[in-house]
Amino acid sequence: MGIKEDIEPPLKRVKGPLGESKSLSKDSSVTQSLACPLGDKMAWPLTSQGYEETIGEKGIIKKSEFVKIITRALYSLGYDKSGALLEEESGISLRSSVVNLFMQKVMGREWDESVATLHMIGISDEMTVKSMSFLILEQKFLELLQMEKVSAALNTLRNEIVPLQINMSRVHELAACIISFSESSMLGVSYRDTDGAKPRSILLAKLQKLLPASVMIPEKRLVHLVENALDVQRGSCSFHNILDSNLSLYSDHQCGRNQIPSQTLQILEEHTDEVWFLQFSHDGKYLASSSKDQSAIIWEVKDDGQVLIKHKLSGHHKPVLTISWSPDDHQVLTCGQEEVIRRWDVFSGECLHVYEKTGVGLISCGWFPDGKGIFAGMTDRSICLWDLDGKELDCWKGQKTLRISDMAITDDGKKIIGICRETAILLLDREANFETCIEEEEVITSFLLSKDNKFLLVNLINQEIHLWSIEGDPKVVSKYKGHKRARFVIRSCFGGFGQAFIASGSEDSQVYIWLRCSGELILALPGHSGSVNCVSWNPANLHMLASASDDFTIRIWGLDHFKMKHRDQGNGVIGYCNGSSCK
Repeated sequence: MGIKEDIEPPLKRVKGPLGESKSLSKDSSVTQSLACPLGDKMAWPLTSQGYEETIGEKGIIKKSEFVKIITRALYSLGYDKSGALLEEESGISLRSSVVNLFMQKVMGREWDESVATLHMIGISDEMTVKSMSFLILEQKFLELLQMEKVSAALNTLRNEIVPLQINMSRVHELAACIISFSESSMLGVSYRDTDGAKPRSILLAKLQKLLPASVMIPEKRLVHLVENALDVQRGSCSFHNILDSNLSLYSDHQCGRNQIPSQTLQILEEHTDEVWFLQFSHDGKYLASSSKDQSAIIWEVKDDGQVLIKHKLSGHHKPVLTISWSPDDHQVLTCGQEEVIRRWDVFSGECLHVYEKTGVGLISCGWFPDGKGIFAGMTDRSICLWDLDGKELDCWKGQKTLRISDMAITDDGKKIIGICRETAILLLDREANFETCIEEEEVITSFLLSKDNKFLLVNLINQEIHLWSIEGDPKVVSKYKGHKRARFVIRSCFGGFGQAFIASGSEDSQVYIWLRCSGELILALPGHSGSVNCVSWNPANLHMLASASDDFTIRIWGLDHFKMKHRDQGNGVIGYCNGSSCK
């Protein structure tokens, strides 16, 4: 009675669970701290300070943006009715009325109105407005020329385009159009068919790309966001070893160690002595191996993952050191120990040519990138190049190779790489006739060039493997330890998705696998009963690895079926191993 109650304005709160809202209203201290006079700035609704409704547990996704991006995706996919329905049902328009009006003016060839409407959109960046105005007025200019209204076109150029003071080189080209229509075609300026719908659609697409994302959502924004999310998940997956086609949007991606080949699926026993070398073909359909038994074998990898013998290549009179696949995988080279090089047809098993040099033995070999010639390291420490018929094309004499030496050539054919001293690798630039050396402190026993030609994997006598970057100034970027090497040449390889793993043989009869980037040893695979001399990872099947051993055998490694079945049953996913279903 007679006392005026102090009535406070209702508080604006962030939308949250009902329980939180009630507890907040009961807390008088919070209420008092939020309440303030109407004239105070803090009493205005939060929406006036940029507040927007959010979705998601973290509250960082603005609902309006989320809906707009989905709407944009629907229109991009051709679901126009669904896009329009979403706009109507949500009450959130994809574009403002001003932007829609602008697009209508452009498609209606109302160029002056288009420029006027552009200024109504409220774009803060002056250069963007000028660039968009330039495109619109350029179209206007070209249409006037097509209608042979030269005076009006000149007026547009002088009084509308030039004052923008941008893209002056283009202005000069447009001016040349007035002087000569023929010259305009020489300059690549087209004014033909400027009155059709296609040029206006092209113009509109260019204008949309210049608009800020807040005004015009980019064409494939949702696809871009999802691709980025998958890319981040893939990048943070330490053991990632599946093809991109196997990534799914249905769940977060994470590979385990069970995606690394770790189980013996086959033991190949055709060789009758130590197996020194093996290598998959580039397409992963074949495997070639060489042995102390003076033979090489070509194996065929079947669609179900089984590896079967195709041809046994006989003809060498000494142990076969290495094998090299031709770029098209139709032929292979085999190099006898200080003997000859033989070229074989993969499909028939026929020996096509024998390469030799009087008084000199051959110790390593490889192909030109175009498959039209071969190169070889010689016992006199020279490097020779031959065409397929055996004609010597070039020869670099001097201390270019060692008696035990790997060799490689880059895909562009410009650099030949070989071990030139016990602790050095030679990078020989054929075109510039320039030599660079990679220097190690320990004796080098073997090396391998990466698929992208940017890295060398170097095995050392001190039981370390070094990864060298050979772009620019060569440097060691990673080291791998844990395997055993005391007496023999042990070879390593890159493998897995993006060559993200390093595998190596070892004298303790195991195969070792590391993460390439971190150098972390993740697996040591027992099974062989003798030194593992060489390993090769199938480039087409990320889950297939082969190893060659002194125990006369080759082991084919794949995914652990039991672990894969256990994991996949838990996730409700069907697993696949080496191209066939895990059973």
